[in-house]
Amino acid sequence: QVQLVESGGGLEHPGGSLRLSCQVSGVSDDYLAIAWFRQAPGKEREGVSCILRHDGRSFYADSMEGRFTISRDNATDTVYLQMHSLKPEDTALYFCAAAPWYSDYICLDEDPQDYDYWGQGTQVTVSS
Repeated sequence: QVQLVESGGGLEHPGGSLRLSCQVSGVSDDYLAIAWFRQAPGKEREGVSCILRHDGRSFYADSMEGRFTISRDNATDTVYLQMHSLKPEDTALYFCAAAPWYSDYICLDEDPQDYDYWGQGTQVTVSS
């Protein structure tokens, strides 16, 4: 059973940076897509970024690329989301999720319904 635990959220000023971590455990298959999603109050959960555990290729939602960077450390089974130039509209509960990889579609589409395993989320608040 894959388990995911997020950390690193907090309160940051506009223009600031945060790095979120997702500790992954219980993995028995290298062919896994691990993604970050976020959900703001009153809004649907949206995909932020996705990375493939087996080869490290990364994918980004159009609106996130350039400010956010996803990375992985397979030695510690941790996936990171580095966020720069934060904006108030980045305020949300950020989740990491995992799904078996069969094709890049799992990351390209980044539909929450396709992901089997979820963490509990970490709150990011961007406010002056």
